[in-house]
Amino acid sequence: MDPTILAVIIIILALVFDFLNGMNDAANSIATIVSTRVLTPRFAVAWAAFFNFAAALIFGVGVAKTIGKGVVSPEILSLWFVLAVLFGATVWTYACTMMGLPISVSHALVGGIIGAGLVKGGVKVLVMESIIKIAAFIIISPLIGFLLGISFSVATTWIFRRWSPWRVDRLFRAGQLLSSALFSLGHGANDAQKTMGIIVMVLVAAGWQEGFHVPLWVILSCYLAIALGTLIGGWRVIKTLGMRVTKLVPVGGFCAETAAAASIIGSSMAGIPVSTTHTITGGIIGVGSLRRLSAVKWGVAGNIVLAWVLTLPGAALISALAYLALKTLGAA
Repeated sequence: MDPTILAVIIIILALVFDFLNGMNDAANSIATIVSTRVLTPRFAVAWAAFFNFAAALIFGVGVAKTIGKGVVSPEILSLWFVLAVLFGATVWTYACTMMGLPISVSHALVGGIIGAGLVKGGVKVLVMESIIKIAAFIIISPLIGFLLGISFSVATTWIFRRWSPWRVDRLFRAGQLLSSALFSLGHGANDAQKTMGIIVMVLVAAGWQEGFHVPLWVILSCYLAIALGTLIGGWRVIKTLGMRVTKLVPVGGFCAETAAAASIIGSSMAGIPVSTTHTITGGIIGVGSLRRLSAVKWGVAGNIVLAWVLTLPGAALISALAYLALKTLGAA
């Protein structure tokens, strides 16, 4: 296949992956604001999509650099390699979205890079320092969300202890518009940048640019794709995360979203690709468990955690098999 045509196909597939990222992660942005009935689902996804795209005007590309050159050695990059990576990450993300499982699309992408990298160059091509840091956040992200969710809940309960329930509910219905917007900004900043890193891999492998820098058209197209995916919404995932884990009221939704937003925006500014799914789920469980442990449906939470654990190796296996197939056919 002509390298130019192949590169264009891979870039289109990367934007499809970004769109699926927005679909799966729509639940992260709107789950709490929908479950508390502050906004209807359709208005909520439009609200989240707008702030997903608005993040393009605020944040840099630190996360894109980590994905683009921080997981495997740049010298093994090729167009077929990137195609196998995207195939593994996209298949896993699509399957989990159809099953209504909120996964870490970030770890699906990293898993895809690892799987194809192992087949092409072995363990020596992996940048273990970055991989260990990314893998560690499988535990750290939900833990931070959990602890901040509890902390914000305790703080708001104490600050507004003399307010009537009606006044608190009214205040935090407005507050949730702000917290949801902040979370959506963080989501767009962290997750859209991951696809930017993949597209820059393509540009370098195709010889269309030297060195790692993210062109403006890549930034805008990635933010637009993830915003459109959020706008369409992965409704099965939204139902799982927003309505099946625990029941929230506006003040709880505000605390969960604010906790997750603080963690994700901080990670984005530090260039760390984290899971928005892990973080918001930790926040939701933290807020729910503060009322009482039985308020959290631990069976549903357990299924979600299992999907998290399997995402990195699952996507790695699919991309490894894809690259192996390409290699056997003589394409790679």
